[in-house]
Amino acid sequence: MPQTLILKPVVSAPLTNWSKLQIHTHSTSASVQTSTNVNVRGRLEVTCMGMLTPRKFLQKRKKLEVFKDAADEAEQKNWRRLMKEIEETGSAVSVLRSERIKNEAIPKDLVLGTLVRFKQLKKWNLVGEILEWLRTQSWWSFSEMDFLMLITAYGKLGDFNRAEKVLNLMNKKGYAPNVVSHTALMEAYGRGRRYNNAEAIFRRMQSGGPEPSALTYQIMLKTFVEGCKFKEAEELFDSLLNNERAVLKPDQKMFHMMIYMFKKAGNYEKARKVFAEMAARRVPQTTVTYNSLMSFETNYKEVSKIYDQMQRAGIRPDVVSYALLISAYGKARREEEALAVFEEMLDAGIRPTHKAYNILLDAFAISGMVEQAKIVLKSMRRDRCSPDICSYTTMLSAYVNASDMEGAENFFRRLKQDGFRPNVVTYGTLIKGYAKINNLEKMITKYEEMKVNGIRANQTILTTIMDAYGKNKDFGSAVIWFKEIESCGLLPDQKAKNILLSLAKTAEELDEANQLVGYMNQSSNPERATKFSRSVVEEEEEDDDDEELDYADEVIPHLNQRDEKIILNDIHQQNLEGLCAKFC
Repeated sequence: MPQTLILKPVVSAPLTNWSKLQIHTHSTSASVQTSTNVNVRGRLEVTCMGMLTPRKFLQKRKKLEVFKDAADEAEQKNWRRLMKEIEETGSAVSVLRSERIKNEAIPKDLVLGTLVRFKQLKKWNLVGEILEWLRTQSWWSFSEMDFLMLITAYGKLGDFNRAEKVLNLMNKKGYAPNVVSHTALMEAYGRGRRYNNAEAIFRRMQSGGPEPSALTYQIMLKTFVEGCKFKEAEELFDSLLNNERAVLKPDQKMFHMMIYMFKKAGNYEKARKVFAEMAARRVPQTTVTYNSLMSFETNYKEVSKIYDQMQRAGIRPDVVSYALLISAYGKARREEEALAVFEEMLDAGIRPTHKAYNILLDAFAISGMVEQAKIVLKSMRRDRCSPDICSYTTMLSAYVNASDMEGAENFFRRLKQDGFRPNVVTYGTLIKGYAKINNLEKMITKYEEMKVNGIRANQTILTTIMDAYGKNKDFGSAVIWFKEIESCGLLPDQKAKNILLSLAKTAEELDEANQLVGYMNQSSNPERATKFSRSVVEEEEEDDDDEELDYADEVIPHLNQRDEKIILNDIHQQNLEGLCAKFC
């Protein structure tokens, strides 16, 4: 079925096939415009016919397996059964031990394949468990390669105590210290948040050997950044960048780490300079490079510019690139462009993730577009991306933002029927909805229900309830809820303080408000209090549009965090096998 969209008159999605989409849209919109436009908050709702139509590459296909012979088929199936049992039990050793009892011997190739597979899956706890077991088995010759993989596993887990023991054991066995073992120990201290210990190992490697490798520098930079030791990270990077005698020069992953660091430090200008330096030194820029820059921005125009720049550079966007752009359009309430970008992603043959679907769902939920949000939720199931609690809570917010609390309650019941347990954000969404329509009784009922279910209220929920009473000019109740925030071990934010001060009308109320918020030097003159109250209320009204996104931000954790993880993971995708082979 061809796709038909009725869009806003001005659309600025930076897509290569956008002009084609507009031509198709203009030619078909006339036939449906009169019957399908729905006014929501004075805006035209996106009308979708054939929205998110199925793509062939997303359809489930039966895999055709080819085996060499019957023996190969039996071996492959046995290995898969073994892997499945380990996944289900969560313990590799118990499964391998029982397998040995049944068959008297386990083929070494099977054990080695299992180890390599769990290493590829980055399940380092299972890798460490298997290797520790093999170390005690007489039928397995525990080599230097095995020791290096074991200390690497503990390095990835941040278990520096066990990493130290393995290193000492290697020394007793006569294995000379090398860059792999020292780098793994350094990483163990870094991941264990013992940043000074990690730095000490690195400095010792610089002065006395073994000579740090490119991976050592990458991990040390990451350790400095995670420990917020930005100055040390910048000095280390500059020493590689500007020292002509340096054997190593910053590679792509080091540049990515520095861009991430400046993002974390909030220094966009320096991040741009690092980006430009990459081009100047002819260091290849990748999708991760542009994604890291896009993750800086929240303004859809700036994100769109970087996206255009990436396409002009001939770099193919990935699912994170599209998700960042969809998120930017969604937060700007430009849901039609968000949908167009998502469709473009599907047309490019890129499989959407849970995160990408949830972001598109949020784009419609923010504007209260319930029907469109339903289609996204349905498409998730069809494309084998089973909705999670985040998806359900976002869908719930669509009803809330449409002021359809009856629909919200029905969907809340469905959420529980489908086996999901409401969390603090789920209840916060309902509480916000009842506060919005000024149904204080229902709002408190939901709050009490949340407490009965053992869910602790957060700052946003308590401030929302306080604000609801504030809008009813109930100073006494606002004071009670302000104290409730403190009794829950939370610090009242500026909004809570502003609400309380704005409700104070008499000198006595203003004195009490000042005492609670800590403004003891404020005048208790009622006339000045009224002026202050008015100014605060005006400020709150100006911020109303932004505050409507509070729960959306909690439901869809900021995409920047996900992109940070992807950037960091990309830095550690380099395999240690090459280094291990060099020293073994």
